[in-house]
Amino acid sequence: MSDIGQSVNQFLVETQRAHPSATGDLTGLLNDVISACKKIANLVNRSSILGLEGYASSNNVQGEHQKKLDILTNDVMVEHLNWTGHLAAMVSEEIDDIISISEDYPKGKYLLCFDPLDGSSNVDINLSVGTIFSVLPCPEDIKNPSHEHFLQKGTEQVCAGFCVYGPSTMLILTTGFGVNGFTLDREVGEFILTHPNMQIPEDTAEFAINMSNQRYWQSPVKRYIDECVQGVDGVRDKNFNMRWNASMVAEVYRILTRGGIFMYPLDSRIAQQGGKLRLMYEANPMSFIIEQAGGASSTGTERIMDRQPESIHQRVPVFLGSKNEVERVVSYHK
Repeated sequence: MSDIGQSVNQFLVETQRAHPSATGDLTGLLNDVISACKKIANLVNRSSILGLEGYASSNNVQGEHQKKLDILTNDVMVEHLNWTGHLAAMVSEEIDDIISISEDYPKGKYLLCFDPLDGSSNVDINLSVGTIFSVLPCPEDIKNPSHEHFLQKGTEQVCAGFCVYGPSTMLILTTGFGVNGFTLDREVGEFILTHPNMQIPEDTAEFAINMSNQRYWQSPVKRYIDECVQGVDGVRDKNFNMRWNASMVAEVYRILTRGGIFMYPLDSRIAQQGGKLRLMYEANPMSFIIEQAGGASSTGTERIMDRQPESIHQRVPVFLGSKNEVERVVSYHK
């Protein structure tokens, strides 16, 4: 187990040394991503001072009205990563098409999917937001990836992580060998290991869902939530607490630290689009992290990371968190 207090760079180098076949390319890429996240943390922290609150005059590919910080943080990610030589291409929640690497720069062997500012509606009310990223292998001998090369199942991810920009800035990371949490020490500008080998309790008494959508839910979700709300007076024989932050990074971080279940189910309003959350740069990386920490993740009918992507901006229903609760709500869908 890694030592509490070591820097994320030392952690990555020691992890690399533990795998003799590692080339260092992934370590280099992650250091670049982490550098971008540090800049985004600073922008979020100073958004009011810099006049970055509020909406821009544009929509993203999903037709959602963009915040000023959505656009700026996307630019930060691209500008930090397009020249480094570690990536063959990128996709972002904020950009319709693939983000190609300029011919002026060397191409790497990885593909990156990212949501530059998850929960951006929280910026103006000073609540937690974050950045989510997923690293996929680029097929060998492919120098100019197309959409099809990104359409890999979540099980193909080599790394996933997210940053939470809250009271402290946290980095959560997995390379397939457990989940570790790092806290940004602003005095030295370095992420420090503070939460090694994070594990999710199998049982929980806490759920996160947007209750305002209740009338649109399918019957399995209504049944599950009704049982939770009934508490000790119902079939569950225990009381549940509800949380809802409107920020996936905040919800998943809470689950990693004390358990819980997060749900963004299919409902009648969004049935045609397949769900709310994006498979490639939200559901898959978060599922990888959750499973590596001993939790479970499902669409309600199948394991999320087994879903074959059909497009880079595909949406899916999401149920993730403490294993026994996820398995219960999945059983209701059956």
